[in-house]
Amino acid sequence: MRVGLRGQVRKVWAPRGVAVSQAVQIGWKYLYVAVAIDPMTGRLWWAWQKNMKGEEMARVGKVWAEDPNIDGWVWDGAGGHRGEDMQAVDAPQVVQPPYAPELNPVERFFRELRRALEGRVYPDLQAKQEALEPILRAWQTGPERVKKLCGWGWIRTALEALPTAAETP
Repeated sequence: MRVGLRGQVRKVWAPRGVAVSQAVQIGWKYLYVAVAIDPMTGRLWWAWQKNMKGEEMARVGKVWAEDPNIDGWVWDGAGGHRGEDMQAVDAPQVVQPPYAPELNPVERFFRELRRALEGRVYPDLQAKQEALEPILRAWQTGPERVKKLCGWGWIRTALEALPTAAETP
């Protein structure tokens, strides 16, 4: 998910007849947060990246590939996900069809992060990153919330049907 100084106007509640105004930040600095979610357990991992290029994605991918709790990942077909650097990471990868964010549970999670983060003006990119850290930690300590949001029935059924390591030749 791209986190930057280009703010977004968010819907807010207000009494009927009251005009709502929001400050909008316009800047062109960005940082990225990579998030991995286990829809079966509700576990959550994240890492900060400076860009979405293959080399940077592979840096995070290598760390996650060494984690015994991450068996592989599913993601969209962005260039950084398909590049040589990411293909060199030794982990199962499933690339989704283009323009199908509704198939990726983490996109739903990103919507919740944006809802909590956007609609405010931050003095700099570091302040926005620091505002997102406690939000991520709160989600990390509530695996039931993550499972409820991202553990769709069809995903859980598909994951349960996969062969275990002992069953594969």
